[in-house]
Order: sequence, then C-alpha cells, then structure tokens
Amino acid sequence: MNRIQGPDFQDGNVLAGSFREIFATDITAATGTCAGCGTTGPVAELRVYAHAPGMVARCPHCDEVILRVVRAPNAAWLDLRGTTALRIPLPEE
Repeated sequence: MNRIQGPDFQDGNVLAGSFREIFATDITAATGTCAGCGTTGPVAELRVYAHAPGMVARCPHCDEVILRVVRAPNAAWLDLRGTTALRIPLPEE
C-alpha cells in the first residue's frame, strides 16, 4: 500500500482543537442537509427513534437515516453518513 505524503497536509490530530469547540455546543441548534432528498433543516426537527441499542435520527421529509448515535460505558459512535453537511453555530470569538 502506497501512502502519499507531503507538506500540504497534517495528520488528523490537528482536528482535536476544532472538534472540541464544535462538539461542546448544543448540536440540536445545528442545521443539517439530508443526503437522500437534499432538504436542509435543524437537527431538532429530525425524527429520533430511541428504542434500540442507540438512537437513529431520520429526515422528516423523506424518512432517510440522517445520523446514528450509540453510547457504551466507555465510548460513543456517531454515524453521519446520511448528512451531506452539518452547519454548527458557534459563539463569536
């Protein structure tokens, strides 16, 4: 397996600071775009099904799965493959 390396990128550790800031906010205030139908709306308007090992959030317009969250005692899994974009409002610096 060949790995492309160069001065144009850094490893994923550089994301730590940005992600810490983003996920410290109320995610229900974020606006997401459905990968299925293209509808954009607040995360708070998703239809969430919580009677499973995790939570599944579906688009209120086309019923496609937007995101999944599973929580264990020592870890959490977040699957956003049904979202093409997630706009998270942040406080001004």
